[in-house]
Amino acid sequence: MRTSSGRGLRPNVLGTFDTIVMAVAGSAPAYTLAATTAVLVGAVGFAAPAALLSCAIPMLGIVLAYGRLGRIDVSAGAGYSWVGRTLHPFLGFLAGWALVVSATIFMVAGSLPAGQLTLWLTDPALAGNTALASAVGAGWFLVMLLVVLGGARLTVRAQIIMSGVELLILLVFVLGALAHHGTAAAFDWSWLSPWHFGGASGFASGALIAAFYFWGWDVTSNLSEETRNSRRTAGLAALVGVAVVFLIFEAYTIAVNVVVPAGEVRSGGAHALTLLGEEIWPGVGGRLLVLAVLLSTVATLETTLIQVTRSLFAMGRDRTMPAALGTVHRRWNTPWVAIAAVGAAALALFAAATALGSVGDILAEAVRAMGLQVAFYYGLAGLAAVVAYRRLLLTSVREFLLGGVWPLLGSAFLFWAFAEALGSLDGVSVAIGLGGLALGLVPLLWYWRRGSAYYRPARLDAARTLATAGPYASAPYGSAVPGARRDDGETLATDF
Repeated sequence: MRTSSGRGLRPNVLGTFDTIVMAVAGSAPAYTLAATTAVLVGAVGFAAPAALLSCAIPMLGIVLAYGRLGRIDVSAGAGYSWVGRTLHPFLGFLAGWALVVSATIFMVAGSLPAGQLTLWLTDPALAGNTALASAVGAGWFLVMLLVVLGGARLTVRAQIIMSGVELLILLVFVLGALAHHGTAAAFDWSWLSPWHFGGASGFASGALIAAFYFWGWDVTSNLSEETRNSRRTAGLAALVGVAVVFLIFEAYTIAVNVVVPAGEVRSGGAHALTLLGEEIWPGVGGRLLVLAVLLSTVATLETTLIQVTRSLFAMGRDRTMPAALGTVHRRWNTPWVAIAAVGAAALALFAAATALGSVGDILAEAVRAMGLQVAFYYGLAGLAAVVAYRRLLLTSVREFLLGGVWPLLGSAFLFWAFAEALGSLDGVSVAIGLGGLALGLVPLLWYWRRGSAYYRPARLDAARTLATAGPYASAPYGSAVPGARRDDGETLATDF
């Protein structure tokens, strides 16, 4: 894989288990539950489990799309590469840019709560100090930045420890909820029914919020160049990861319905998970779940850093962003220039965020803006999978449903969510979300005019690619195949 330094990312570092761990951590189960449960319950009440179920079905279509695209094009840029080679290079660049912007915003949206939670565990009175929370959060961010700089193997080892403890704590409280005599409401199967929303507007509100729960599993695709047997592993790990976090989300949302009165959940805000912990295990439960949320927040900072730095690395390698971003560290085989650039940008945002208001205000605005960008690039990836496999869709019922209908359904759902959000969000969130996307037009037009080869792509066609895979079936996945070239003669290191 060509970079400005002639070096590439280190291949075959991660196995299937490692990649599944990264997929689960990317969706940040404890952090997501703490940050979003009160909002979801406030929007749809007892129908929160149904909202998650309704969103999981189309989201699985996007997971399938990523897995299928990863089989025919292994690239650290993931959607940036796939969309560019199927729909249009301009759309591909904007898909990659949307991930970069949303992930960079999350550096603040995730780091500030990490600082606040750390302060709460030591002295709850300090948790409301935004400046101090920003400083502590920046410290966590810098630690994760150094871990990511140290390479994929170090990254996944840290991830196994953090996510392992987090999931163990969450499992203990799921079992505790089963043994607990609910004081708020008796379980009702109607909570899982799509007819429990009270109309189309209620469904829309719940679906838009629930869509944010699942974001992050696609880190497996950004790690594909560093994964063994990645043409199969990345997609499988994403599927398993989404299934695991879906079960966690459903179990905890149902537990909240049963154990904690809805009024307390709404008024508790980000402390909804703490309320559940105190009900199940008075005196200790709240602190343990706060620890789980802290570990989840730090863990997802790490996976988000992986996503944004690998995406920038792919852009630098393709000369659609400064070529220095494609430079790889000689010892650690990590895109150190991209990592340094993200670190500098995030620290500047920390300084700006300190003057904007409370942690809760910053988090709310950031999540709304990120939602627009995530729906945009996930939706484009769903369409890209259908286009790439278009010549195979009618070869079998399975291919038609799993390769065409389901990804297309997921894409349509996310574009609908995007449009719905534009009409319901406040001006600040829309300005950040759409303004962040619009900024991408500057490097897009600049490097397009300079003649980057990315804008003259070899079209991604699954029928042709899979037909030529036979002679190279024994070759390591993710390695270059001699003679595979772009139309302009440039070697394609990520193709069959």
